[in-house]
Amino acid sequence: MQTQAVEDYLKTIFEIEHERGSVATTVLAERLGVTPASVTGMVKKLADMHLVDYERYQGVVLTSAGRKIALEVIRHHRLLELYLAEALGVPWDRVHEEADKWEHILSEDLEDRMDALLGFPTTDPHGSPIPSRAGDIASPVQTRLVDLAPGQVAVLVEVSDHDPGLLRHLGEAGLYPATSIRVVARAGGEMTVCAGDRQYVVSDADAAHMFVRDVRSDLAQETA
Repeated sequence: MQTQAVEDYLKTIFEIEHERGSVATTVLAERLGVTPASVTGMVKKLADMHLVDYERYQGVVLTSAGRKIALEVIRHHRLLELYLAEALGVPWDRVHEEADKWEHILSEDLEDRMDALLGFPTTDPHGSPIPSRAGDIASPVQTRLVDLAPGQVAVLVEVSDHDPGLLRHLGEAGLYPATSIRVVARAGGEMTVCAGDRQYVVSDADAAHMFVRDVRSDLAQETA
């Protein structure tokens, strides 16, 4: 039976897989705010429903059926986030929580109307790709900001929406998707980055949830 809990698990598994490449049950428990024992029990149920493949100590992988459900929920969620941000002016650090309340009950008709009203968007306010109606999703080549070295320049394209505090901090600094940033220095688990003529300090933990592309060396710095 496809319940809200099932959809939440599948959506979260997909998102963690995107961020980390693998989904450990401990990470899933942390993200969902439940105990590891609860996650283990639910993952076994999902495996019995043929929605995930799971082996102890090997992590969790979505099956094609599980991925289809996850992408449908994610499409609802990200369309809702964009609608809330663009049509209602809800700040980008608050749209995630609001969209969580509606993603499970959004009708196909309202989904299509919202999609058309927004101009058939391909990304949400955080830069995350919006799955198509057919269940396809873009997989652009991206790099985590935390993997960059001092002297490298890139364009910020996506920020995970799991942490409202991080989004609020980045919004106050003006570090939105499409911002060009340069890594100035790294030390003590933190990165100093430059955007325009201002510098900001970002923890490595937060930088692991920020994705960039068009990575290159800062030639101006190299020739200085």
